[in-house]
Amino acid sequence: MSFTMRAILISEFGPVENLVIKDVPRPPATVLGTALIRIKAFGVNHAEMHMRRGEWAESVPISGIECVGIIEECPGQEFTIGTPVAALMGGLGRTIPGSYAEYTVANTNNIVTLGEPGERLPLSWAEVAALPESYATAWTCLFRNLDLRCGQRILIRGATSSFGRAAINLAVDAGAIVTATSRNEAKFAMLRDLGVAETVLETPNLSQHLHASGEFKKFDSVLDLVGNSTIVDSLQLVRRDGRICLAGWLGGLDPIKGPAGPDESRGFNPLLQMASGVHLSFFGSFVFGTEEFPVSDVPLRSIMLKVAKGKIDAKPWRVFDFEQIHAAHRAMENGDANGKMVVTVE
Repeated sequence: MSFTMRAILISEFGPVENLVIKDVPRPPATVLGTALIRIKAFGVNHAEMHMRRGEWAESVPISGIECVGIIEECPGQEFTIGTPVAALMGGLGRTIPGSYAEYTVANTNNIVTLGEPGERLPLSWAEVAALPESYATAWTCLFRNLDLRCGQRILIRGATSSFGRAAINLAVDAGAIVTATSRNEAKFAMLRDLGVAETVLETPNLSQHLHASGEFKKFDSVLDLVGNSTIVDSLQLVRRDGRICLAGWLGGLDPIKGPAGPDESRGFNPLLQMASGVHLSFFGSFVFGTEEFPVSDVPLRSIMLKVAKGKIDAKPWRVFDFEQIHAAHRAMENGDANGKMVVTVE
């Protein structure tokens, strides 16, 4: 018997119009260690914009790196049929067909249970879809790479992105004292509503600006989501034994610049640009599902329950229908999104 499904495909690299909806064969979960998920909703991410443009190293026609839905098939019985789950990364959208579809087959190592089989979740599928990628990544950066503790001072650069907001919510919930940056002062009020202690205008030379204030005290940690254009500056903002995690590229994908002078073309020079005694790490969500970074390590269900109880504000900025994928990508490309965007499949 033949089954088909609707899917959003990249017809060729280029503008949003190159995302087309077609009927394609529904994939079966025939390999042990995989599961077929009936997708209810999925989040929209900058990575998928780069994949559509052909700017990502790896991509497949069906994009999408995360989703939420119901287990339909699981040959290895790691998950019971009917279990509500979230799936993220593990090659989705990069090396295997992703979540821009009615069904997807994901590696079981990249699937996390959200409830019992048949359980009605406390949030809508659209609300749940705002969590997996942003919150799993933010949680790992904060509590694994940065080892964030209650009472510590953390700076989050690029805090108005959906990833940044997730990090703020988790850090504030953990009792950390958060300073957040944005390039847009009009968004400071929103950041304060999330519970940040201080807002700062984002600039490439933020360390000089803060040091010039005369009362600057270095942070315990920095989560840098702006990326290569600011990471060297971030090294000057943490105390000895402080931690920095690079986890985003809101400022673009250009390489880290070398020190000023004739050797600038050689790129990043740790001898001249690293701060002594500071711990620098990187996190990319493509490692989720590996032995070192199991998705099961992330308390996604607990986060979902906190959202349902109003302890964390993680509502999506806007919910799009499946047929509105062009509008979602345009909003992302134009920088109009004021939080996480999600697409409902049904």
